Amino acid sequence: MSVAVQTQIADRPKAVVIGVGPEHGLGAGLARRFAAEGRHVVIAGRTEAKLERVRESIVEAGGSASTVVMDVTIEADVIRLFDIAMQADDNGASADLIAYNAGNNQPLDLRTMDADVFESFWRLNCFGGFLVGREAARRFAPLGRGSILFSGATGALRGMPNFAHFASSKAGLRMLAQSMAREFGPLGLHVAHVVIDGGIDGERVHTRFAEHVKHKGPDGLLDIGAIADAFWMLHNQHRSAWTHELDLRPFKETF
Repeated sequence: MSVAVQTQIADRPKAVVIGVGPEHGLGAGLARRFAAEGRHVVIAGRTEAKLERVRESIVEAGGSASTVVMDVTIEADVIRLFDIAMQADDNGASADLIAYNAGNNQPLDLRTMDADVFESFWRLNCFGGFLVGREAARRFAPLGRGSILFSGATGALRGMPNFAHFASSKAGLRMLAQSMAREFGPLGLHVAHVVIDGGIDGERVHTRFAEHVKHKGPDGLLDIGAIADAFWMLHNQHRSAWTHELDLRPFKETF
């Protein structure tokens, strides 16, 4: 590798995607999109085997990525992730783009729900966002730049039957993002919340909600690549016209 190419890589900021699971999921799609733009992508999640498959797919496509096994609900894990991401090394300069995509969703009857189940959804969908958002703000604010992007959901806007645990946690994440945008926007940090209003055309919905996929029909789900394009667009917006909240939904979706 020439000195010029080495210098170019060293000057390029990293990107971090938190909540990377299946190879055909949104987290993996975001990682591939950022890698396609020449970023070294730090992909983080709980399952080493899944992370490694995504990393291999990025490398096979000519990109660069590394993995961090961590739990977003554990403060020490989040700090360790940022220590890695903010270090300038042979893979590039410190990160300036964070995508928080961790989350879980399933219908549950509130009457039979154990308290620890409700808390587990809140910890992953909301508390983890706080830990990541706080750490990102701590690292980015002194630099005066950086994008912190949160994956939202329909539940952040309205609660549906059997989804009280999910809606309350995603609404909390939305308010976290809104407060962060107002607090840190003037410091040069772009905080955005992406409402993904509909099913994502990935492995999870096809596995868990096959009937829903069948009911929606062709073009009834959000394309992962199209969502990833929107995230990259948000990162590249000029600071004189930042978008804080972006709604994404299939053209067939009623809302």
